[in-house]
Amino acid sequence: MTDFSSYQFLEVSIDDGVATITLNRPKLRNAAHDPMHQELETIFSDVGAIDSVRAIVLTGAGEAFCAGGDASSMDSGEFMPSGPRIPFNGVRRLVNHMLDVEQPIIGAINGDAAGLGATLALMCDITFVAETARIGDTHVKMGLVAGDGGAIIWPALIGMARAKQYLFTGDWISGSEAERIGLVNFALPTPEVLPKANAFARRMADGAPMAIRWTKYSMNKLLREQVNLALDTSMFLEAATMGTEDLKEAASAFLDKRPARFQGR
Repeated sequence: MTDFSSYQFLEVSIDDGVATITLNRPKLRNAAHDPMHQELETIFSDVGAIDSVRAIVLTGAGEAFCAGGDASSMDSGEFMPSGPRIPFNGVRRLVNHMLDVEQPIIGAINGDAAGLGATLALMCDITFVAETARIGDTHVKMGLVAGDGGAIIWPALIGMARAKQYLFTGDWISGSEAERIGLVNFALPTPEVLPKANAFARRMADGAPMAIRWTKYSMNKLLREQVNLALDTSMFLEAATMGTEDLKEAASAFLDKRPARFQGR
């Protein structure tokens, strides 16, 4: 059995063929700083390599699913690491591993999912979302290009027109509205999200594994084409905005709970 004790910010449990991955920085609403991002880049391949695992549930500890990138690290300048690993290699690895892992990923989106958190939620194969949870690719509100997969997965799920609306504005959308427009599969009262996701994962684990896995593989080839076409470009452009004064201003404004004053530099 794979040892997951080296993971500090993700918890993994396996029960009768169903692996549950829990984002575990609840006091910070599971915001992803660089160490957590590095763990997300490898967790899906590590879990997927276990032959006995037939389905994966992804959820968050506490009240939120994932608040996106850690705004405090953005403000301090720590969010932009040195070297080429992030954004390019790291984000490409995370997105590709979510698409490539053979087992179906069932999202139990227990609370708000913003920025990278929204990408994590929407890259799941089936999504169960709390009705009152908010989903938003809020990159533009932080002065960043929506580069870590949002420009790919949102149009794939709800079409280009609606995707542009939400990616250009960074507006939040409730779980109920997300279900109505086809962004997610199911919107439920919060206490029902994880049990329903687990029940669906159990159904997947009890199903014909090769048929389910190869159906996922076939369908995800369409998304892989979009990843190959657009991810490097969107990440390059996001990286360009990581060095701007607008990002620092947005991070400061977020922490100060005030509107950002963007200057375009």
